Amino acid sequence: MSTQALHGLTCPRCGGTVPIPEGQRLVICPYCDLRSVISGEEGVRRYQVPLRVEHEAAEKAFRAFLSSSPSIAPGVARQAQLSEMFLVYLPFWSAWGKGVAWAFGQQRVGSGDDARYEPRERRATAELNWTQVACDVGEFGVQRIELKGCPLEPFDPEALHRKGMVFEPIGSPQQALKDAQQSFKTHIQEKVSLSKTAQVFTRILNPRLGLVYYPVWVVRYLHRQRAYQVVIDGFHGTVLYGKAPGNLLMRALTLIAGMAFGAMLAVDIPALILSISDSEDIVGIALIAFGGGLALMYGGYHRFRHGEHYEYHRFKGTSSSLLELGENTDLSQFLKALREWNS
Repeated sequence: MSTQALHGLTCPRCGGTVPIPEGQRLVICPYCDLRSVISGEEGVRRYQVPLRVEHEAAEKAFRAFLSSSPSIAPGVARQAQLSEMFLVYLPFWSAWGKGVAWAFGQQRVGSGDDARYEPRERRATAELNWTQVACDVGEFGVQRIELKGCPLEPFDPEALHRKGMVFEPIGSPQQALKDAQQSFKTHIQEKVSLSKTAQVFTRILNPRLGLVYYPVWVVRYLHRQRAYQVVIDGFHGTVLYGKAPGNLLMRALTLIAGMAFGAMLAVDIPALILSISDSEDIVGIALIAFGGGLALMYGGYHRFRHGEHYEYHRFKGTSSSLLELGENTDLSQFLKALREWNS
């Protein structure tokens, strides 16, 4: 882990203070060269994702966002006044593990009169990764991040504090690991689901929990005396969250189109359908068209009513991703993976 000492203990030979880098079990006294083994709970390992997007590139991504959607008012990219821009490191719980599932039951095959249930068994092995934000990110609007493809470096708190703001985690690591294991179990069970499941065996192998500090650029700007914010991914350079003034013309067009097409779908189409026939099936289709028209009208009004501001989220909710090695894994391969993961 980090080469920076987080705390120190007294050397049993000379009484000097021995620095203990985080995660290191064997330490050497700088005064008498006595080697000591550190015992006790290791705690949660901490990592950091390197900053790949510098200030200039982040500002360029911010400007590009302001002209990325027709729902954003025209001219915002030119008129926006940058008020502040700073780097923040947000903590995320991240868990890794490997899952095995084996299900027995019946699968429905065929359709109509030929439908029947046949006995089946399914096996799946999968490598799992789960992430969840470890602090309150309501101020920044970041729901989650994607760690796939990101190198994890040893945590260096002093270096991070020199670069920007570092938020500390809240909540219990035990609860985070419990949530991750439940997510793992749900995902691996979905890979072996059957029409009728009699028994299902699941096992999560070698679950590991870590705390990952992820860099984001926070950009705050003014437009017509109103404050807005955009958050840029410090590794990939993409926008994670952004808020901008809405396009009034687009709102009006959406309202007019929603009302016009909704009225046609809710009134004209059902009238035409009912003029052809009055059977129960036709009436049902007319009712569906009527409901669809009302939904279209409501959607147009809702877009107009709440379109004063444009808000963008790249990700929503907690992250839980699954890499599948194969749902119909050969039995020998399945058992081999199980033995390897247990070793």
